Amino acid sequence: MSSTATTSAFRTWEDPAEVRARGKALRDKVSRRAHAEWSVDLSRPDPVAVIDKGNVGRIPDLVPLRIGRMIESPFAFLRGAAAVMAEDLRGTPVTGSDVQICGDAHVANFGFFGSAERQLVMDVNDFDESLRGPWEYDLKRFVASVVVAGRQAGVREALCRDSAADAVRAYRHTVDTIAGMGVLRAWQVKEDELFATVDVEQLDATLRRVAEKSRRNTSGKVASRWTQRIERSRWKFIEQPPVLREVDPTTAGEVVAGLSAYATTVHDERRWLLGRYAVSDVAFRISGLGSVGLRTYIVLLHGNGEDPLILQVKEARPPALAPHLPYEPPDHEGHRTIWAQRLMQTTSDILLGWTSIRGRPYYVRQFRDMKGSVELESLPGNEIDDYARLVGALLARAHSRSLDARLLAGYCGSGDTLDHALQRFAVSYADQTEADHAALVSAVRAGRLPAETGV
Repeated sequence: MSSTATTSAFRTWEDPAEVRARGKALRDKVSRRAHAEWSVDLSRPDPVAVIDKGNVGRIPDLVPLRIGRMIESPFAFLRGAAAVMAEDLRGTPVTGSDVQICGDAHVANFGFFGSAERQLVMDVNDFDESLRGPWEYDLKRFVASVVVAGRQAGVREALCRDSAADAVRAYRHTVDTIAGMGVLRAWQVKEDELFATVDVEQLDATLRRVAEKSRRNTSGKVASRWTQRIERSRWKFIEQPPVLREVDPTTAGEVVAGLSAYATTVHDERRWLLGRYAVSDVAFRISGLGSVGLRTYIVLLHGNGEDPLILQVKEARPPALAPHLPYEPPDHEGHRTIWAQRLMQTTSDILLGWTSIRGRPYYVRQFRDMKGSVELESLPGNEIDDYARLVGALLARAHSRSLDARLLAGYCGSGDTLDHALQRFAVSYADQTEADHAALVSAVRAGRLPAETGV
């Protein structure tokens, strides 16, 4: 695809020390202390206007629900306001060492899911906004979200600040660890090995609880709760309006036709696997927070008798950072999303693919297949600090898959300069997020934007 980098030949061998030295030399271009910078100037766009602009192209009837979810809290606002932070990040210092970034690397976009071998793994798990860009953008959004989520959980301010610094420290440490590995080993490094170096012991009980719940989160469980058998060989989704709704026959037919095209995008041997399933029903389902209002369907399929499989077919749009980076539009935004996921994760859903429906791009994946995440807002302070370190390690691993970790390690260094700089940024931007959230709440109260709450 046009937006991805390819390698036409093997590169010339380089001395590891020289690569690290090149990374260290980048400090002359952008000092690590410069990343603390955040200030609002008169040219900053109105955040409410940016959010309203993001409603263009969404299903109009669902826009109030999107806004209603965003006004629930500053953290909910942050999650739904990737476009707002994209505007803000474009003026911040960067070294020019680009990676494949998540583009929306807040703490809630990491979690558990099932590997191809049906093992539970943990990694970044949202790629709607992914593109090639500055690693600093991901790290800044991540640390800001640590402070916002910590404040919402009632954690004292000093610990929120410490958690942000600790998150960056874990990122640095993990990059340095990966930089010392062989390339193949680094490509396949497991999260357990990384977590052992960043001290997350206080989080163990929570992770075990979430992991156990994730293992039970399968297509079979969803089907048992959300579907009913209406004939001997026919099942249907049970409507739960407005979140889960029946679609008309024309739309259902178009989605099924889109699945036929999707099947050509999965790895060749997996087409045989998909061919063992028959479609039973199609429904429209609202998902997430930033995705509310996009066209998203779930498809119920059955294999051997009552053996269910549920696929999610989700509309793909250009990433929020695209207007602010040298972004070459891909042939298909769904392909861009899936390509990014396969690159950033150490293992991915075996049924990832993409398609088009009514001329709109979509990507396809298994729905809730062993998926689960930690509820940040409910964690006590000591566990938020552990979770910040854990996610910092995961983000470092994801970035190291598309940039030489030795270069990044050379820039980040072994001291705490970067930790304190990004800690300052995180606190300042958390303050900004709270102010922007208050502005959105005021806009809703003034009737500027509609909002539907409690759904």
